[in-house]
Amino acid sequence: MNVIPTDDPRLTAMGLLAEVYTGLSGKMSAAFAQSGLSEIDFETLIRLGRSPRRALRMSDLAAQTSLSTSGVTRVVDRLEREGLVERIACASDRRASYATLTDAGMARLEAVLPKHLEDIEEWFTGLLTSEQLETLLDTLRLIRDVVRPCATAGASVPGEVTPRRP
Repeated sequence: MNVIPTDDPRLTAMGLLAEVYTGLSGKMSAAFAQSGLSEIDFETLIRLGRSPRRALRMSDLAAQTSLSTSGVTRVVDRLEREGLVERIACASDRRASYATLTDAGMARLEAVLPKHLEDIEEWFTGLLTSEQLETLLDTLRLIRDVVRPCATAGASVPGEVTPRRP
């Protein structure tokens, strides 16, 4: 019988990653709640805010978040009702639509970002030297590109995002 030791460093790496993510989520959730956002609301808004023309195809938004396509639809529906996001039909593909950050959505994002950046500095990046941070970013990108290669989808939006006229 081949027994894998429980002190295997691979298990330690996974455990530490899970603990760090859970801990950071807990530390940062208060700033989101003060702005009336959940963690996934913020993740959706920040992904849109950092995208060209503040828009992503719904399928690309799903690929960049922890949500399924139906989960992204529910989040975008809710954010659309709040006026933070709007859905725009793709002019070149009738099956596709874009989630687009509205001015109100950008204002909400800008309201939460200062506190969020303070939290990131206090609980995450501020604990690292600049060299450690660069190494961490390179390492995370390497792993992300293997385990979620679709996560960079939509980083550039081809053509204009224009509504399809009936």
